Amino acid sequence: MNTKSKSTGKYWLYFLVSFAALVVFLIFLPEWFWVTLPFLFTSLVYAFDWI
Repeated sequence: MNTKSKSTGKYWLYFLVSFAALVVFLIFLPEWFWVTLPFLFTSLVYAFDWI
């Protein structure tokens, strides 16, 4: 079994940036907030190393 650990720091950064973009979109363009969801959830999955 491979137990090699990999760094997920950059994916957490991507998640935080995506989350900030989501908040900005919710404030200024609420009808377009869903555009940021794929980036948010993809970076979260990579940050938790689920893939």
